[in-house]
Amino acid sequence: MVSTKSKANSFDIAHLAGVSQSTVSRALRNSPLVKTETIAKVQKIAREFNYKVDKHASSLRTKQSTTLALLLFEDPTSDDSLINPFFLSMLGSITRTCTGKGYDLLVSFQHQSNNWYADFEDNHKADGVILLGYGDDVDYQPKLKQLEKQGTQYVRWGASSGTLCVSSDNRQGGRQATEHLIGLGHQKIAFIGTASHHYPEFFDRYQGHAEALLTAGLSLNPKLQHDAITTEKEGYEAANNLLLQHQRQPFTAIFAASDLIAIGVMQALTQHGLIPGKDIALVGYDDLPFARFTPVPLTTVRQNTKLAGEVLVDSLIRRIQGLPHEAESIATQLMIRHSCGAITPPDRDR
Repeated sequence: MVSTKSKANSFDIAHLAGVSQSTVSRALRNSPLVKTETIAKVQKIAREFNYKVDKHASSLRTKQSTTLALLLFEDPTSDDSLINPFFLSMLGSITRTCTGKGYDLLVSFQHQSNNWYADFEDNHKADGVILLGYGDDVDYQPKLKQLEKQGTQYVRWGASSGTLCVSSDNRQGGRQATEHLIGLGHQKIAFIGTASHHYPEFFDRYQGHAEALLTAGLSLNPKLQHDAITTEKEGYEAANNLLLQHQRQPFTAIFAASDLIAIGVMQALTQHGLIPGKDIALVGYDDLPFARFTPVPLTTVRQNTKLAGEVLVDSLIRRIQGLPHEAESIATQLMIRHSCGAITPPDRDR
């Protein structure tokens, strides 16, 4: 019998819940090895007796830190953050999910050293690593191989294949954007975004775009694809080149591979005296918070950042605990706004 609520320990909680002490430890970490009803029962009793896990003692016993590391790739940005705002929108979900699972979260950059991929393993700072961003995927592969060689548990966001990946269904998103434009009467649709295996997310979006065109019986014009990585500057320069190379404008719509690219496209269109949504339809990708508040609200493909954060954390914890895991692909949703709305621009080539 427990005499006072303030002095309860894990063995007391186990006795009251009718489970083993190890089950109490797992339940308080929200382990998927424990039934949901058992987790709820143990956590209820723990709250009643003001019981809290001594993380230091627990980590000494299990040789785990109960900490996850989130490593952000340094992206070129228009401010000093060097963080893609898409990842900032995911950060809140990752943090809340870690808290709910009983893990602390350590946030840092991947480029803090020349061998960032070894730091957390060598210093035992974290039980596992979430990787957000990667730049050129081909150049990134040796770093992933090093992580695997040293036995680091990790999961990454964004790549299109591999059991260690969580991503949106980028082909689906590409199809959704292009099918919407085709439904509005557009037949000549430009794509702005680097479409190669060096950037697999953009490449999948481009392939979805191509599939939608071909399914509708329309031709895919390679001259209407212009490379750009995900910055406003790159979007502006690519759109400007597109418009200068096609003075007669043999296209009526643009699918930008990210919202940041789409912002640059809007600037270029405006400088050429064109109104997005009226003269040229425009669709972005990501549904960043600012997409609703651009000069012409941006039609865009939404990536579910809340679910993405939850799946990333869940997948990593399953790996740490030695449980089965698979690559996850999250459905996208088209958010229709005024940048291509219900307006069907005239075909300027007729």
